[in-house]
Amino acid sequence: MTDHDMASPETDANDSEDGAGGGWLKAVLPLAGFAVVVGFFVWGLLFSKPRELPSVLIGKPVPTFSLPALNGARTLDGRPVPSLSSDDLKATPGVKMLSFFASWCVGCRDEHPFLMELARRKVIPIYGVAYKDQPEKSLAWLEQLGNPYERIGVDLKGRVGIDFGVYGIPESFFIDDRGVIIYKYIGPLNPKAWTENVMPALKAAMARKDGKGHENALQ
Repeated sequence: MTDHDMASPETDANDSEDGAGGGWLKAVLPLAGFAVVVGFFVWGLLFSKPRELPSVLIGKPVPTFSLPALNGARTLDGRPVPSLSSDDLKATPGVKMLSFFASWCVGCRDEHPFLMELARRKVIPIYGVAYKDQPEKSLAWLEQLGNPYERIGVDLKGRVGIDFGVYGIPESFFIDDRGVIIYKYIGPLNPKAWTENVMPALKAAMARKDGKGHENALQ
């Protein structure tokens, strides 16, 4: 009889349990590692500051596009809202703002009162892109909350959003009189964000451009 044959039943049982335990660990460890990676990803989405992410389009001309108008939409003074194209962004003097919005966007609803205030005070021209939204829903949303946009383009399939690198709305692009993107803000705008993030960035960008800050567009 060999030494192995003489091993006690308890020893054999323990060896079997160790083997099973080792197999269990081998199966669980990769899942645990994956869970940690997912956890960091979710944490980043929820708690990081996406507005601080740089855009590869900063300093470059706006992508070429032409979008149909949101039929039925009216400006603050009651005029029909025109369509929107990249040429419109280049033709308008001074700094202007391009906002990607949708009726289904919770953050867009959060920032909307502030956009309305900017529009009423004529702080900066605001153009809108109705992003992946049914036109009738966009129109109903603006009729309910008010329309801060001087022009609106309907990006039903989100293709223009892709060209701008949009990955989550609201996103706001700030464009100079040459049609060059000088700043991008991700997330809902509010007075604090405008004062602490947007205005300093725009003034710095315009100062780099021509040595002055275009204060009339940034008050």
